[in-house]
Amino acid sequence: MTEPGLSREPRAYQWALPEALEVPPDELQARLDFYQDAVVLHLVERGVITTRLVSAHEVALALLREVPLASGLLPPDALWWGQGREGPVVALWRPPRVWPVALALEAFQPPRRLRLPLPGLIFLCQPGRAPRVYAAKRRPLRPEEVIYHAPLFNLFRDGRSCSGTHQYPPEVAQIPESFFRSFFSPTGDQGGRSRRHPEELLGLWEELDGKRRFPLGDLVPLGKVEDVMR
Repeated sequence: MTEPGLSREPRAYQWALPEALEVPPDELQARLDFYQDAVVLHLVERGVITTRLVSAHEVALALLREVPLASGLLPPDALWWGQGREGPVVALWRPPRVWPVALALEAFQPPRRLRLPLPGLIFLCQPGRAPRVYAAKRRPLRPEEVIYHAPLFNLFRDGRSCSGTHQYPPEVAQIPESFFRSFFSPTGDQGGRSRRHPEELLGLWEELDGKRRFPLGDLVPLGKVEDVMR
């Protein structure tokens, strides 16, 4: 079977080398055509061309056989490692603790300093980038466990954080602590992070300031661990 664009006798690739080297031309063995909704594999053997549909997943797995992948040494409290569209992602766990935070309520004015007890937090980290942040009632052990909205400012509904002018370090192990060294701001979307304060978060922070433990019953469910692992 011959497909449009492929001749019955596939052309060999002639290397751009001096003829005196007598390097034989390289023969075509396979070709992939990517259409909007399909990927077509063309196999060439002894001048005969056969075709079949393949999935992008099959293509990726075939190529990865030639690319060694390793996480390297993972930092303490790493939950998982994955390869995302924008590079490797490391999920880090920070157990419940009291965090010092700075809340900038007014421009050009000193920030308000608070000490907040927070639940366990999951940080999805990439070198030098703002993390995604989620809350959990305990260190996750299974993908189907529930995760919650982190009761924090500077976060979008899906857990993405806004870095502003803050510069994150290239070492992923330092990103959670770097996140808390940045200034928080009450601007933007802050609803849906607390059961007792569903419309705004400042009331919760003022209530928690100086306390020792976060009330886990106040957390608002977001999804499951497997949702963010993707």
